[in-house]
Amino acid sequence: MSFSIFKLLFNRKMIQPLLVFNEKGIYCQKADVYIDAWRPVDKCIITHGHADHSRWGHKQYITHTNNVPIIKHRLGEIVVTGKDWNETFSINGVKFSLHPAGHIMASAQVRVEYKGEVWVFTGDFKTEDDGLAEVYEPVKCHTFITECTFGLPAFKWEPQAEVFKDINNWWATNKNEGRTSILFGYSLGKAQRLLKHLDTSIGKIYTHGAVENMTEVVREHYKLPETTRITRDISKDEIKGNIIVAPPSAHGSTWIRRFVPYVTASASGWMTFRGARRRRAIDRGFVLSDHADWEGLLSAIDATGCEKVIATHGYTDIFARYLREELGYDARTEKTQYEEESAEIEKKIENED
Repeated sequence: MSFSIFKLLFNRKMIQPLLVFNEKGIYCQKADVYIDAWRPVDKCIITHGHADHSRWGHKQYITHTNNVPIIKHRLGEIVVTGKDWNETFSINGVKFSLHPAGHIMASAQVRVEYKGEVWVFTGDFKTEDDGLAEVYEPVKCHTFITECTFGLPAFKWEPQAEVFKDINNWWATNKNEGRTSILFGYSLGKAQRLLKHLDTSIGKIYTHGAVENMTEVVREHYKLPETTRITRDISKDEIKGNIIVAPPSAHGSTWIRRFVPYVTASASGWMTFRGARRRRAIDRGFVLSDHADWEGLLSAIDATGCEKVIATHGYTDIFARYLREELGYDARTEKTQYEEESAEIEKKIENED
C-alpha cells in the first residue's frame, strides 16, 4: 500500500461525525455546541420543554421563540436565545435551523449542516396534526437521528377525532350519572391538547394547579378554552359532573379524594396495553400519544431521503434491526438519557407546582 493511500484511509478514520454521542449529550464538535444535553454544558440547543430534554444547568440555551417562556417557567432565570422556524444561524461555520416536530407546542427538530452534509435530530415528534402543536415538517438529510418511543408494529394510533369523540362521550356519560370526570395528562403538552379538544358544551373544565400554571404560560402563543383552577374555595358540588384535567402524579393523592364520586381516565400511547391501565388503577384508558406510532416513524424516515438512521430512545434495538434487515437502511442505536428519568422529573415538577 502506498503512503498516500494509507494517509487517505487514516484521515478518513480520524474524521469525526458531524454529531456524536458522549457522556453529556449529542455533541457537535465543530460548533462546540450540544443538543438536548443531559448534563450541564456551555451551550445547548433545546428541542422542547419536557424535562428530559431541557435540563437545568447550561450556561446558554438556544430554542424556538415560543419555547422560551416554557423553559423559563420550568428552569427559572436562564440565558436563552429564541429562534424562528427555518431561521438559519451559524456557529463556527456550522449551520443550524429549527423545524416543527409536532410533538407538543414549540417542539423542534434540529437541522445541522456543514460543508453540504446534513444531519437532523427529531427530539420527540409525531406526524399527526393535533390542532395545537406546530405540524411536523419533513426535513431532507443524510443522517436522521430519531426517537422511537413507540417503535413496535403494535402501536398504531386511531385518528385524533375518533379518540376525542370517545373522550367527550365518556365525560357526558359520567355527567349524566352524577360523577366527576378526571382526565390525566402531563402538565406540558398532553394537558393542553386535551383542553383544546374537550367539548365545553358538556360542562366546565377545571384544572389542577400544575396544569393551570403551564397553561397560563402558553396562552400567549396558543389559543385554548377557558379553564378554572381548582382552589380550596371551590366546593365538590360545584365541580360535580364537570371535568378535571390533572397530571398523572395527582392520581392516588389526597388532593383527588375530595371529588368523590369520580371516574378516572388516562390519555396515553401506553393505554394500547390493557395491563398498563390496570397497573395504574385507572378506570378508562384512551390511546392518545404525542409520539409517532410505527407507521409514523417509518413514513417520517422515508420522507427525509436519508441514508443513515440512528435510533435513540424507545424500542431502539428492534426498530433499528427492522430498518436494516427489512428496509435496507444503514441503521444503528445510541444510548441517551431521554425518557429514562423523564417520568420521575415530571412528577417532581408537578408536585412543586
